[in-house]
Formats: sequence, structure tokens, C-alpha cells
Amino acid sequence: MKIKQPTLLVDVEKVRQNIRKMKQKADISGVVFRPHFKTHQSKRVGELFREAGVDKITVSSVSMAMEFAGNGWNDITIAFPLNWREWEEINDLAKRVKLNVLVESAFVAEILARKATAPLGVFIKIDTGYHRTGILPDHYLEIESVFSVLETSSLLSFKGFLTHAGHTYHARSQDEIMEIKEQAAGSLQKLKARYEARFPDLILSYGDTPSCSIADDCSAFDEIRPGNFVYYDVMQYHLGACRLDEVAVAAACPVVALHPDRSEMVIYGGAVHLSKEFIAADKGFRLYGYVAKPDEHFRWQKPIAGAYVSDLSQEHGIIRLPEKSLKSFRPGDWVAIFPVHSCLTANLLKNNTVFV
Repeated sequence: MKIKQPTLLVDVEKVRQNIRKMKQKADISGVVFRPHFKTHQSKRVGELFREAGVDKITVSSVSMAMEFAGNGWNDITIAFPLNWREWEEINDLAKRVKLNVLVESAFVAEILARKATAPLGVFIKIDTGYHRTGILPDHYLEIESVFSVLETSSLLSFKGFLTHAGHTYHARSQDEIMEIKEQAAGSLQKLKARYEARFPDLILSYGDTPSCSIADDCSAFDEIRPGNFVYYDVMQYHLGACRLDEVAVAAACPVVALHPDRSEMVIYGGAVHLSKEFIAADKGFRLYGYVAKPDEHFRWQKPIAGAYVSDLSQEHGIIRLPEKSLKSFRPGDWVAIFPVHSCLTANLLKNNTVFV
């Protein structure tokens, strides 16, 4: 294999280990494991989940649901607020697979009730602190207005309450991450206690890689939907959700120029390949990725001490590294970049991916 342009390398054995570890945690906790496929968006990785006994998945768009339904997945939750403009595609999917959708207002629920022509499971999105979207957990009148609409349709069935604790990504410690998880669990458990007699089969669905990775027990929920754990990344490492040797992807990028006077190396690998996600530190420091040398099997070793991606433009990446390390490179070599956010890097490089 020759690396000619930015390429996503996926370490299959690390992916297997990450899946096995999270599946075991779900099994021990006695919860449904419905992993989010938005990180990898790969049929090949989907098969690794199948090998581990997974048969229920989460996606983030109707088009992604259609793609995986075409690959034999028949129990799918679209964990994104319902886009009613895609109602024809949603109905088509619902005729072929067991499909769950997400609503966060009676207005959207009413449109769904009018447009649905096939059975659909419906989750109500609850905002447990991320404040991106969803109904606040103590806004009972809003929640009950959605119930009232769903009960007018014989095709719609209320599945339960769903949340995503995305604010764990802004936490400064593992303790803070766990506190966010516990707050989300408490809010959802109160809703379950309030409505379980009316809906005895309702489930609490929770999605978030940092807390699901750090926690030993996820039994406060009925279902977990982590996604990023399948690859992990530099951000998850800094949050304490994984070790660096559990990061299962790297962007292979050719070296195109060396500038010893600035202790910099330029790579073919910019924002259109890695995204512009970064980790900020004091005095304007920005980390866009760690840098490692590959081995003869196209796998990467430990990051080079003191080396990091310091800046990105559209196609260029700038790596700062110690003089001693810089001397070991020549234009035409290539490096493995640990992405800050593997979901974005995997999406940008999904058409140029190699499994190793």
C-alpha cells in the first residue's frame, strides 16, 4: 500500500477491542446496547459490531438510516430531531425496518401524526443540560402535549425518553463527567417514575461516549448509545475516556516540506481532511492532533514526544516538532495523525479509508 494522499487508517483489532469492552459493560449493566454509527459510517465496521452480537443501532440522519437498512440492519433509531421534510423517506424506511424517530415538540409530533403511513416508534428528546435541543425534564405540560398528539395515531407508539449528555465534552475532570451522567440519570428516572404506570414499557435512552467509557455501571438507564468509543480520539484521551493506545484511527498524511529554522514540517493534510477541531491551552496554544511514525504494517506507534499539529489551512497542516525528530523526516515520508475528533475526520476521509 502506498500513501499518496490523506488516508484514514483504521486498526481493526483496536476497533474490535473497543466494541467488545463497551458491549461487555452494557451486558453487565443489564442495558440495551444501541451504538451510534455516526462516528464510523462504515459497513465494514458495522460488521464488526454484528460479530459482537449487536443488532440495534443509532444513526444521525435519514440518509444514514437508509444506507444501513440497505446493509441488513433492521432496528434503527434516528437520534436527530425529526426533519419532517423527509417524511416520504421516513415512511419508506418504516415499512422495511423497525424505525424509531425523535420529536421535541407537539408541533412536530402533529406533522408526524398526519404524515405517517407506517408504524413508527417515537422518543421524546429531553434536555438534561446540554441545551442543544429537547424539552426540559420538568416541563411536564410540553411533554404531555406530545403524548396527546401521539395518542391520536394508531401508527405512532411512544418508546420513551432520550437524551444526549454532550456537555461532558466541556468537562474538566472525570468527576465532573460522572456528575453530569448522574444528573441526567436523576432527571430521566423522575420522568420514568411519573409516567411508567401510563407507559409501562417506556425506556430511558442515554448517549455519550465520555461517561459511558468512564462509568463502571450504566444501569440507571435502559439503553446506551455511545458512538465515538469505536475509534476514540485525542479529545477523548484528554477527557480521560480512553488511553492513547485505544485510539483506533489515524490520518496518514504525506510530508511535503521541512522548515528546520522554524522547527516545522508541512503535511498534505488540512482542515478538509482533519477538520478544524482543536484543543486549546493557555497563551493561544492549539492542538489539532498528535503525530506518530507508522510501522511497516501501516500501524502507528506512540506519538513523537513534543510533536503536534499546530495549525491547519484548507489542504496544509503545520507540525511543530523538536529539531532531533525533524531531522528524521524527508519530503515524501508520511506521518500518522491522531485526530482531535475522529467523527469528523472519519467523515471527511470516508471515501479514502484503509483497514489495517
